[in-house]
Amino acid sequence: MGRLLLASLPATGAIIYRCKHCDTHLAYDTDIIARTFRCKNGKAYLFNRIVNVNVGSKDDRMMTTGLHTVCDIFCVACGAILGWKYLVAFDKGQRYKEGKFILDRSTALAARAAAAAAAAAAAHAHADRGHNHHARVTNSADDDDPSDDEDDHHM
Repeated sequence: MGRLLLASLPATGAIIYRCKHCDTHLAYDTDIIARTFRCKNGKAYLFNRIVNVNVGSKDDRMMTTGLHTVCDIFCVACGAILGWKYLVAFDKGQRYKEGKFILDRSTALAARAAAAAAAAAAAHAHADRGHNHHARVTNSADDDDPSDDEDDHHM
């Protein structure tokens, strides 16, 4: 097996979404198209671009907005399922989703790069003192109004 090469998103001041299982960088918040999507685990965001993912097999799925051909996306580092990629939307009004990604918010953490580094350093220092607690930094902006969550559900 070859060496794993991960794309690291440079600190730009933007919030970076990371895999909650292994901290692999996934996307900038500036790549979010919509925060109103839903999946079987709750909130989901539609992204224009995501890095460090592998795609699964094509699958036709009936969703609340109609039939779509999608493929699941997995973290390239740990293999956790993160969401899906839209390949084909059969309804003309849904074609804006083609080539875009759904990130299940239950699988990702969001933090500014500097805050994430500080949290990791604090967690490491805390662990060095004999404690096994993990620090997690999130942004309160991610606590969207639940009334906004109205779009695609996986049926």
